[in-house]
Amino acid sequence: MAYIKINQDKVNQSNVKALIDLCPFNAFDYIDAYLSINAACKMCKLCITKGPEGVCEWVETRKPEIDKSAYRGWVVLIEHHDGIIHPVGFELIGKARELAAKTDEPVMALLLGHQVREMAAELLTYGVDAVHVYDDPRLEPFNVEIHTRLVESFFKQRQVNIILVGGTTLGRTFAPRIAARLKTGLTADCTMLDVTKEGDLLQIRPAFGGNIMAKIHTPAHRPQLATIRYKMFERPTFSTPSGKIIVESMPEVDWSTGIKRLSIKPKPAVGDIADADVIIAVGRAFKTKKDLALIEPLQKRLDAMVACTRPLIENGWFDPRRQIGLSGRTVKPRLIINLGISGAVQYIEGMKGAELIISVNTDPDNKLFDISHYAIVGDVYEVLPALNRLLDDLVEEQT
Repeated sequence: MAYIKINQDKVNQSNVKALIDLCPFNAFDYIDAYLSINAACKMCKLCITKGPEGVCEWVETRKPEIDKSAYRGWVVLIEHHDGIIHPVGFELIGKARELAAKTDEPVMALLLGHQVREMAAELLTYGVDAVHVYDDPRLEPFNVEIHTRLVESFFKQRQVNIILVGGTTLGRTFAPRIAARLKTGLTADCTMLDVTKEGDLLQIRPAFGGNIMAKIHTPAHRPQLATIRYKMFERPTFSTPSGKIIVESMPEVDWSTGIKRLSIKPKPAVGDIADADVIIAVGRAFKTKKDLALIEPLQKRLDAMVACTRPLIENGWFDPRRQIGLSGRTVKPRLIINLGISGAVQYIEGMKGAELIISVNTDPDNKLFDISHYAIVGDVYEVLPALNRLLDDLVEEQT
């Protein structure tokens, strides 16, 4: 990389005026006797070649170089609550195994907590080469400061190549601290992963509001760190355990913390659309909240959960946990029926993994139709009653 450096000791009123007049992009700011370059700069170097001598200087920066062979292995940080492993951990193990096979690297799980041996044995059945366990009463409940120090200690000892973290509420708190502590980057909310033959992780995520998909490549830093949402990858099947459980000795870490737990207030239990087998998703085609009653017969027939798009959350019609999309939940049901949904990229990314997709919309060019198995061009106010009658007729025929 390179940048234009301004030598402030050579700046004076006359050459400031000369540079401002010279630059075709208005990229110079002179405030409080300090000359700076703003975001309008196009790096054309005109200020260096034609400007006052010595004021502006072209500086080349060298990319850091690392010995990639010194870092080896994938590690998945395992989240657990009340003795139950969050299923995103299993999904990440499956993806890590798939990609690690390309570079012949081991896949490990990192489990921190107290009395976690039973969970460690369960992880072995998903094909990891090793489960590294830190077991100590002081690790319960989860404390992001202490857990971060342990992950730092683990990395310094094991020198792993890649760390994967579930994109849960806890993971989104945990991963940035790990990145800061290890002085590495973090790609959040990845939707796809790949790896090069050199062991560089290719992290793919939506950017600019979901309008483009960015591929992030970090060849000069280790470890490589990413968070991935629940339901983005397939959960692997059980396999005969061949790995081993490694109980790590507790390192010399700072156990002090500025976090004090005052109380725990559990949220009321709500069905999670991420676990639903059948989903009916509704969008802005519904003009009023009471019109949602139109989907009730279909919902009961299919034993479906109802989900929605972001505008209906903003209208106050649904709990935010019912939203599908990049700013909501990612789902992979056996069946999803999209009713009156515009087909924005953000929504499609959240549900494109469904096994069977049926979409209803008045726009024949709706983007959802490109990924749907069945597309119905029509008004939901006309299509829904027809679907309900069709189901009634089918039930009568079967009886």
